[in-house]
Amino acid sequence: MSIGIALAPSALDQSDNAVDTAIAQARVAADAGLSSVWTGQTFSNDAITLAALFGRAVPGIEVGSSVVPVPGRHPLLVASQAQTAQAATGGRFVLGLGLGARELSERAFGGSFDRPALRLREFLTALRAILDTGEVDFQGETLTAANPLPTAVAGARPTVPVLVAAMGPEALRATGELADGTVPFLVGPSALAEHIVAPLTAAATAAGRPRPRVVAVVPGVVTADVAGARATAAAKTAFYDSIPSYRRVIELSGAERAAELVVIGDEEHVAATVADYFAAGATEVVFAQTDITTPEDQLRTWRLLGELNRAR
Repeated sequence: MSIGIALAPSALDQSDNAVDTAIAQARVAADAGLSSVWTGQTFSNDAITLAALFGRAVPGIEVGSSVVPVPGRHPLLVASQAQTAQAATGGRFVLGLGLGARELSERAFGGSFDRPALRLREFLTALRAILDTGEVDFQGETLTAANPLPTAVAGARPTVPVLVAAMGPEALRATGELADGTVPFLVGPSALAEHIVAPLTAAATAAGRPRPRVVAVVPGVVTADVAGARATAAAKTAFYDSIPSYRRVIELSGAERAAELVVIGDEEHVAATVADYFAAGATEVVFAQTDITTPEDQLRTWRLLGELNRAR
């Protein structure tokens, strides 16, 4: 069990150089004692490329994408990117994938967002074949994948782990059968145990796969300005309240809004919540949105998480 952080996309976008900033922040996180550093996919910075760069620059930490949406991407190209990142980091890269959101996907890429669970299953089927065997010849309803040339990247060992931000029953079933685990966001501890860990583990067991990794991505910050942090969190997470998949897990977590699942308070409160996530079945906890107050609070948060990580 380990603890990490996710880099804030806004910090990268607002800097003079996103790559330099990502590397600098990854170094600070590693120095604080954290085990992993993750980065989300945006329409600006590329998550897999960034993870490869700061993972290569900062030895010892695990790096990952949290998460790259499947729409608009092809498994052959994603496999190539992921294996290159694995070689660049000496085997410390984790590929996090997600279904994305209809509102963004259809506007950005065109086409239909219908049958997302089938799209995910077919994407994972093709991707799994490429990563595991180096060969793919897949004809599905939502995609076709065949390699006319070799797909292996020299030095990409071990096989890239694949995690999926799965929350619905069909997505969890496909993830348990075809991926190495999940990387859920905005899911409270009780909902994580009952509605994520249990069905995911059952699907993996039925498919004869190892017990899956559960990387719980938790928004939160250690701060004395609880009221200010709550207001900022409400603004930053309002988008998720309108997405059906997130709406479901927010409600299953006993909350009315995503902002209620942001962990805000002193060291004791945050440490207790981290323990709750591990007790619920998380194999790793990754804190996100630690920039919602001040740089000082962010560093305070990372140092606490590093202490908790070293103590595990």
